[in-house]
Amino acid sequence: MPKQETFFQEKDGDKTVEVLKSYDQTYAREVFSNMDDTALKHLWDALRPEETYETKNLPSLNNPNGEAEAFLWDELLEQAREDGSLLSFFIVNERDGHRNEGLYVSPDWPSAESYAKNFIEEGRK
Repeated sequence: MPKQETFFQEKDGDKTVEVLKSYDQTYAREVFSNMDDTALKHLWDALRPEETYETKNLPSLNNPNGEAEAFLWDELLEQAREDGSLLSFFIVNERDGHRNEGLYVSPDWPSAESYAKNFIEEGRK
């Protein structure tokens, strides 16, 4: 299995925000489970499911039953397919001393980079 790589890293004081490319589906699922509403919306916009599915058949992100999250995870897995059964994920992490928190996971680099830069900018406000 290929090794994890760092694609982006920016320090701001004691904090470091980084984008890692990982092939670990368990790690990706853990980060996905911790994503907040802003991150889920960013992922939805990146995956663009309305270009593949009829809009009326798509779950709503505002639905509290978790249907949208389950749909997003399945779509993320489908789009993370790199070669045959090999899946790759771009994970945005924030490190602060001894704490490491996964914030966002995506199947593509541009979406993860965009989320990381937005997160850094929001932290500076």
